[in-house]
Order: sequence, then C-alpha cells, then structure tokens
Amino acid sequence: MKNTALTHIHEALGAKMVPFAGYNMPVQYEGVNIEHETVRNSVGVFDVSHMGEFLLKGEKSLDLIQLVTSNDATVLVDGKVQYSCLPNNEGGIVDDLLVYRIKADEYMLVVNASNIEKDWNWIAKHNTFGVQMINKSDDISLLAIQGLKTAEALQSLTEINLSEMEYYSFKIGTFAGIENVIISATGYTGAGGFEIYFKNKDAETIWNAVFNAGKAFGIKPIGLAARDTLRLEMGFCLYGNDINDTTSPIEAGLGWITKFTKNFTNSENLLKQKTAGVTKKLVAFEMIDKGIARHDYEIVDADGKVIGVVTSGTMSPSLKKAIGMGYVPKEYSKVGSQIYIRVLKSDLLAEVVKLPFYKG
Repeated sequence: MKNTALTHIHEALGAKMVPFAGYNMPVQYEGVNIEHETVRNSVGVFDVSHMGEFLLKGEKSLDLIQLVTSNDATVLVDGKVQYSCLPNNEGGIVDDLLVYRIKADEYMLVVNASNIEKDWNWIAKHNTFGVQMINKSDDISLLAIQGLKTAEALQSLTEINLSEMEYYSFKIGTFAGIENVIISATGYTGAGGFEIYFKNKDAETIWNAVFNAGKAFGIKPIGLAARDTLRLEMGFCLYGNDINDTTSPIEAGLGWITKFTKNFTNSENLLKQKTAGVTKKLVAFEMIDKGIARHDYEIVDADGKVIGVVTSGTMSPSLKKAIGMGYVPKEYSKVGSQIYIRVLKSDLLAEVVKLPFYKG
C-alpha cells in the first residue's frame, strides 16, 4: 500500500485507515455524520493526495486533449478548469477528470487514483502529436478544503482574494509561505471551497497552517466516507460506481460535458446514441419505504422483475432520508416514476427525483 505525505498525521489523529485505490487512506475520524455536517456548515479538510496529476506540454497539447476528452477544451482560458471524461471506443468511459489550462501550451489533467495507470496509457496511446507528458501523481499532494466558511478561514494564508475566485477557476501563488501552490475553486462536495495542490515536501507545513488558520472556524479533518455521502447528495458521479467502462456519458446524464462540435474518441457513435435516444438512464431516487439502498442492489418493477441496479446509495446525513442512484430503462426514468429496490428479500418502494438531492 502507498502512503500519502500526510498518512502519519491521519494515524496520529486516530483516523480509521483503509486501503483505497492502492493507498492507505483515512475513511473517518469522528464519524461520517459529524464529518459530513462539518463540511456542510463550516470547514472540512480531505487529504486526496491519491489523485493523479498529468502535465501535458507543447503546442499540440490542446489537440491531444480535444481528441481524448468529450468536452470542448477550446473554451478554456488561462486559470480555468473544466470537468470532462475520456470516452473509450466501446461507448463507455475510461475515466472522468478535470482539465486545467495553465497556459496555451500547458495543461494539467487530474484523474482518479484507481485509474492513473489506465488513463496514462490511454492518453499516451493517442499522443501522435509529440506532446510532452509528465506523470506528477507521486510528487503532488492535494488537499480538498471544503465548506461554507472556507474562503474566510484560509484568507490569512494567501494574498490571493479567495472570495472573488469564480467556481472552476484557479490561481498559482504563495500559500502558507509556500510558492507555486495551485489554489483551485473546485471540489466534490457541493459545499464550496478549494482544492490546493503542492509538493509532497510541503505537505505537513501546509496541513498545519490550514488547521491553525481554520481553528476559529471549527475546521476538522474529514475522511473518504463523508466525501462519498457529500458527493452523493449532490448527484456527482463516482467512477467505478455510477460510471465505468460500459456506461456511456449520455446514459449517465453527462451530455453536458459531451460536445459534438468537434471529433473525439467514439464521438460518431455517441452522437448516434444522443440522436436516437438511450435505452437506459442513470436516475436519482429517494426511498419511500423504510430501508437503505446500497451499491449493486437490484432495482425491480412492481411485478418484481429486475430492471436495473443501484450504483450508489446511502442514508443522507443532511436530508435524514435514504437516497441513491442507479440505471433503469428509459420508461422508468421520469421524475415521479415509482421503482422498487430489492433490500434483502423485500422489494421497497422508491421514487425517481430530480438532482441534486441536497439543495443547500
């Protein structure tokens, strides 16, 4: 198992550590519900240094990105970030990712930890443009500092005006006395905040500075379990659960990041799918009957016939109700449709709802 530069701190804080994507990661400290509410109401800090970072450099960098990603990266300007995905040739998704434009001939791609090698090989295979590719994944630490009070809590650590930064923008500057830190107004919680990228050697310095600055704001370390409940309340897809090599971006409701103004991997087939319509769709649902839907539980119709599968499910700490997502045939995908979740041997009623679950 790999450790992050901060693993020893998590262990010293008494975090419950679990294997995740080949890393030894903190799943929780005080408990999922407490940590979840900390992020919703004040400030929480996630160590997500297991994520992958690739630098693409050269005058053809954009051409390579345009070929392998579904979104249109030509709209990016320096300091802007874009959510996108890497389609495969079979109609599925290699991974979802963030694309950072550092300058016209330099980009950073941020990919999921479990897919670092797969993504690298996929992009490299399509690199007929002579683009310089640098895998920085093992050299960069990443903190996701999320919550309503994050900008206020962190402002003393940088001269960059955090409250004026737009969503999905970033700046490179001095943070906690460390130069060349990427401060990105992104996150996976729907609670606002920033993601901070820096060298491993500066990890402990930055961690301590963040917690000192945030002390008056009730800042706490947060584990991966609360990260999952927070993202699910927003309806954000998790690779390996809600999207994978066999789910298309159109089926997953990611048509908004699939731009047919350009040619990209498998774009012709995905356009046919969009035009003709899909046979299954990823939907959000709330449980009506008492019970919690979990990953891989069967979704059935009123007659007990299996029609789909739950991809993500939990008891929502904010809403105090059981929520989930899953793929169902198109005819069951309208808001208000009734479906049933097979929990143990009982078929429990659920209703298809509009995302996000949590409205803030």
